Amino acid sequence: MHGSYEPERVETIIIGAGQAGLSVGYHLARRGRQFLVLEANERVGDSWRTRWDSLRLFTPARYDSLDGMPFSSAPDYFPTKNEMGDYLAAYASRFQLPVRTGETVTSLTRDGDRYLVVTDRARYEAKHVVVAMATFQRPRFPTFATDLGPSIVQLHSSEYRNPTQLQPGGVLLVGAGNSGAELALEAVRGGHETWISGRDVGRIPFRFGGLPRTLLTRVMLRFVFHRLMTIDTPIGRRVRPKMLAHATAPLIRATPDVLSAAGVQRVARTAGARNGRPLLEDGRVLDVANVIWCTGFEPGFSWLELPVFDANGEPRHDRGVVHYEPGLYFVGLHFLYAMSSTMIHGVGRDANHVAEIIAGRTRTGSTTADYATAVA
Repeated sequence: MHGSYEPERVETIIIGAGQAGLSVGYHLARRGRQFLVLEANERVGDSWRTRWDSLRLFTPARYDSLDGMPFSSAPDYFPTKNEMGDYLAAYASRFQLPVRTGETVTSLTRDGDRYLVVTDRARYEAKHVVVAMATFQRPRFPTFATDLGPSIVQLHSSEYRNPTQLQPGGVLLVGAGNSGAELALEAVRGGHETWISGRDVGRIPFRFGGLPRTLLTRVMLRFVFHRLMTIDTPIGRRVRPKMLAHATAPLIRATPDVLSAAGVQRVARTAGARNGRPLLEDGRVLDVANVIWCTGFEPGFSWLELPVFDANGEPRHDRGVVHYEPGLYFVGLHFLYAMSSTMIHGVGRDANHVAEIIAGRTRTGSTTADYATAVA
């Protein structure tokens, strides 16, 4: 399909035009570096727009800005997913970031001292490549999902848009993180008997609103998540493996008391299927008409054909810099440097760090050989 034509040469390719990729682009542009951002969706911000209809961000607008451009809403307003998508599009436009949309990367390989990036439309050669995508790319289902009867409507949270997709009858949410809790509230308020199963992920110890809670929010997001929970602190290093293993944040809005008051029933973990119905760990079988799987995602990095992953499938890196693969970087990963690394207000620090490394190496002509030597 691509033929033998010469690839387009670019100093840095950024894969993904979400908040992570645009942040890297912003910081590279500030340093006068040449780069190109590749985005699989047809529009910048579509990764937000294609989520469920009623979704609002879990943090107020004061914490939803990228570096250099405030979010144009009241500080305590919770933006909708479309407003966030539009903000990202406006951000790319304001800073004239070179984004090519509608290009899905199909492979990333090394060719000598450069990388070859192949998309479904073109080929690129780059000295540096930044993978600006979270490890939330491919929906994850339990193996027993196929054992449920055909009469049950099954949706992954990434497929769910609104209650019109549900048939009359009960709804089971499998996965009790923020997505599962929010969708459980929507289902029960839509008149469905609703159950939620999954491990207890905890909850933030306050609700948004009022001066005391605003101050506590600032402490949690700006200090605890952004400065205390990092790879440079003892507590951050202890917490990070657990966060990577589960990648689930504590409940923010749809907390256990809110769910209970609305009529959502908390049940044991869903362990399998019996006679085509969901089987709970305590032996109970639920007669439901709908199951929404809020069971997370697989990394979706099969196109990255380089030996950079550990035994758990996690990229090996130091603050986004891959020691063993010169010129390759990651931004947007869960707990890349801090608990805030996947949060909109936290990704800029990681992006700035990677951009500084790229700019420094480009000025000096160095690669990660010095890092590899140091590690060895």
